[in-house]
Amino acid sequence: MSAVVTPFPTPAARAAQVGLERTELLRILDLYGRMVAAGEWRDYAMDFTRDAAVFSAFRRAAERPAVRIEKRPALHTKQGMWALYGEAGQVLKRGHELAGVLFPLERKLLKVVEG
Repeated sequence: MSAVVTPFPTPAARAAQVGLERTELLRILDLYGRMVAAGEWRDYAMDFTRDAAVFSAFRRAAERPAVRIEKRPALHTKQGMWALYGEAGQVLKRGHELAGVLFPLERKLLKVVEG
């Protein structure tokens, strides 16, 4: 009888997963909270893979995300590692800085509050 040994994940294997830094996550969750207060969003999901960290915001829980915020470090030397996607999957904004990518959502939030 031969035994199958399954290796325990090493820290190096876990480091291969892309994540969000605390300041990035706080900035995104702050925006999420303000959008919830404005009645625009109701739910969110986060997905962390080897290639990207994705934050998705939903208007209702049972539909596709209203927006997706993606961090892809492999693109940091090209168009920027941050991207904002709309509901239909179209790229709304790309950039090297999170603040610039979130600006269209924050501008929309200002319009919602004014109206």
